Amino acid sequence: MSVVAQQGGRCVICYVILALIAVLVLTVTGVWNPWPGVWDAVNRSQPISEPDVTWQRRIGGTPQSVTVAGDAVVVEQRTRVEGLSLATGAPLWERKADWAAVAGDGRDAVVAVGKLLVKGYELLDPATGAVRRRDNEAVAVWTYRNMVLDARCAQATDCTVSAWDVRGSRPLWTAFLPGVESGFFADNPELLGTRRLTGLRIDPDVAGPEAMPALLGFPIDGRVHVLDTATGRVVRDVEPGREERLVTVGGRLLRIEAKSEDGGCYFTLSGRDATTGREVWRRAGINLRTADSAGCVQREDPQGARNVVVGVAPDARETVVDAYDGRLLWVGADGEKLVAVDDRRLLVRSADKRSIAGREFGVDRPRWTRRSAEKTAGALTPYAAVLTEDKPSRVVALDPRTGRELANLRTSANVLAVGPAGMVIGEGREIGYVRFAGATGGAPPAGDEGAGGNPGDAPERGPDPNASCGPKGESCPESDGGKDG
Repeated sequence: MSVVAQQGGRCVICYVILALIAVLVLTVTGVWNPWPGVWDAVNRSQPISEPDVTWQRRIGGTPQSVTVAGDAVVVEQRTRVEGLSLATGAPLWERKADWAAVAGDGRDAVVAVGKLLVKGYELLDPATGAVRRRDNEAVAVWTYRNMVLDARCAQATDCTVSAWDVRGSRPLWTAFLPGVESGFFADNPELLGTRRLTGLRIDPDVAGPEAMPALLGFPIDGRVHVLDTATGRVVRDVEPGREERLVTVGGRLLRIEAKSEDGGCYFTLSGRDATTGREVWRRAGINLRTADSAGCVQREDPQGARNVVVGVAPDARETVVDAYDGRLLWVGADGEKLVAVDDRRLLVRSADKRSIAGREFGVDRPRWTRRSAEKTAGALTPYAAVLTEDKPSRVVALDPRTGRELANLRTSANVLAVGPAGMVIGEGREIGYVRFAGATGGAPPAGDEGAGGNPGDAPERGPDPNASCGPKGESCPESDGGKDG
């Protein structure tokens, strides 16, 4: 090798070293930093769906919960919570917290955050992270679409529960409850009500916060304390019998009795007026799946939604019961399987397992029918009916009224949250937002599904998700149009 070639090689190395020194100087002085862009290029994730999502972002840890709140997406992780832009996925704010839950709806929503075993909580603006209200005494918080409920205790048996407007500064009412501190803490401790039907790869809270029920059942020291949320009064304090389970659904106190006789379980279901204790309706033979096979002991709440419960009739057909007046809202044909239900609609898998139909209570014919795989799972939200399929893995969002496709994705991701204009899907640390077909930017007005109205009425017009009067208006005391029997 010639001397000139050796000197040229050394010069190239010198130029590289000088270039690296220049980049380091520019980075240290803040003039120019190329490393984030280089790292992003190296660390760029593969799309989590086909077609691609509107935006995709890798977060710091596996999400515990995800909620669409107005123009933001609130992501709860193990030790922190952060807000992302709904439009772009860009980070808006971040807070250290052990738990987080969203209350309210749309741009009026707030994020409740707190630390485990530490009293108090803060309500944050989901768009900015700014503190809207701070509390230093509460031991537990329940978040609803139209209200925030919290509990505080002066002593172990001297506790109160207070209701707040989502963005209010003073409680609407306060009720005395004994012993809340011993069994309730952090966000949304379990009360006595219904369990949602769950499906593969669909988060149980995919629909976001629900409206506060007309009655809340607090299990305390072996007794059930029934709280009327319209007046803030504890209207019933009752101890369930050995063969009973008590839950509050649809403005009634439901008494579920399971007797073990002749090698089987015999069930009786009744609805009672919570104030007087008077039995309003009764049905025998409907199995609400609250008991296991060991002596008919009832360890689970019934499946259902805010105002309805799901059971199995004596002839093995699935059925949906109106909890307020005991009507059979739907009885399936032989072999049909209920996939999802809310207070107005239901998704039903056909007996041959080849299709799913969207139905409305009070309407004989299906609103729509769609071919599906045998193990298709589903969920109903105020804004979309969601279906998940395997082999191949797919997520489909449909208009719950018409069955029109809003999104159709080839993906193995989970459905984490559904909002008015789209849904959030996620796989591991990757989350992405999918805009519905025909949706415009921002958060449109609330959808037509949800909280109010009689399940069998007005099939062409859905209820307002912000309504909170219950299935017959039972939680609105100024109205006397409710039914009592």
